[in-house]
Amino acid sequence: MNPSVSIVDSPPTSDDVTPLTAERRIPWQRRYARLVLAIDTIVVAVAVFGSQLFWLGPHAVDVASSPLDYTTLSLVLSVAWLAALTVWGTRHPRVIGYGVTEYRVTLAASFQLFGALAIVAYLAGADVSRGYFLLSLPIGTTALLTGRAVCRLWLRNRRRHGVMNARVILVGGADENARVAAELARQPAAGLQVVGIHELAGDAAAAWDDAQAASLRRLLTDLRADSVLISGGAQLEARDIRRIGWSLDPGQQHLIVAVNLTDVAGPRLHTRPVAGLPLVHIETPQFSATQRLLKRAFDIVGAATLLLALSPVFLVLALLVRASGPGPVFYRQERVGQGGTHFGMMKFRSMVDGADAKLQTLLAEQGREGTPLFKVVDDPRITPVGRWLRKYSLDELPQLLNVLAGQMSLVGPRPQRDAEVEFYDDDAHRRLMVRPGMSGLWQVSGRSALAWDDAIRLDLFYVENWSLVGDLTILARTFKAVLVPGDTAH
Repeated sequence: MNPSVSIVDSPPTSDDVTPLTAERRIPWQRRYARLVLAIDTIVVAVAVFGSQLFWLGPHAVDVASSPLDYTTLSLVLSVAWLAALTVWGTRHPRVIGYGVTEYRVTLAASFQLFGALAIVAYLAGADVSRGYFLLSLPIGTTALLTGRAVCRLWLRNRRRHGVMNARVILVGGADENARVAAELARQPAAGLQVVGIHELAGDAAAAWDDAQAASLRRLLTDLRADSVLISGGAQLEARDIRRIGWSLDPGQQHLIVAVNLTDVAGPRLHTRPVAGLPLVHIETPQFSATQRLLKRAFDIVGAATLLLALSPVFLVLALLVRASGPGPVFYRQERVGQGGTHFGMMKFRSMVDGADAKLQTLLAEQGREGTPLFKVVDDPRITPVGRWLRKYSLDELPQLLNVLAGQMSLVGPRPQRDAEVEFYDDDAHRRLMVRPGMSGLWQVSGRSALAWDDAIRLDLFYVENWSLVGDLTILARTFKAVLVPGDTAH
């Protein structure tokens, strides 16, 4: 394996100017953890003491059948809550800043703490005010999650400016290095900034040798990188990966291995060391009757609520579409739904009347005929009002009616046309196992900027790893994308 080294470094920032030691990379992690701790402390204190003040008044009140007063109890509860958040590792560097694990362990720590305190109060015979106790939990937990989300927004903004990131060198084959680098560039919030590439040829006969190890160490030092990510693609054996890990400075440089399971989410992966073997257990995808019922109930309640709340907006948009030119207010287009069934997807009309008849001509003129997604660049059929509706995804609001009718879901794979389904391979047909969605992973991950293969991969990932928490996360990202549309909104 002859290495090919390339540098994709960005200018060092104020966080990246000291030598390659633990003091260079750890401070931002510690500063961020301290910020989260400060927010947690304020939130817990306000929630607990605020609940006491609201429920029991400003005067000192003793806890019935207990030597404590409520002020002392509030202090003990606040300290215990902060301690539980620490014990559960909610501020661990591997947890904070990305993914849903941080929120999940914060919820678990909060609810288990209050459950334990309720048991202790019962066993001790203390008659704690139920209103005070039950008010502190939901208010405090909600505020904790909100505080974490605010901290995360600040961290993402910093990472988009190239700071507070792990500086990563990719090691692997050319194709895999390119794929991983593209994915990490598309997700700057993950905090993994690729600054260099150590490319390996796919030669199974050669092994990781001292020359390559020295080359990687020089690259780490020159680029002030702190992580090595094995992207795969090359014929690296287990002993080669082990030797790469041995060549890194313990506690200061980190080894990351990209498992070649691109459509498997974290909750389905479980590592378990058995007889010295690091076994990875992969749960098979499940979409039980209970999950389907839960998702359908969520769709009905969510769509009905949004329709009721947005009814004035519907009226205004309908008037704007009517004033934009001749043609109906609503546009109905046949799409492929769950199980391959067809349905009429509703949208506010954003194009001139009779736009469908001009599609093939425009595609042929732009050389895009016979390609999936059927996107026309600078589409002349779109009206000025329609362009604005599309930018903010307001033309999609009538699809709430499709959701209520059971033809679509609030979150799911992108609804596609028959001509696009013809491009499916066997794997892509798994998209049709669930209802298509008004929003989905592809919509919040690049929209029109995504290639066909990437859009299919994201939809398959969603189908294989569905969860209600995942739907809520996608919806939150959708609202953000609607309010602040990027360059990919067309």
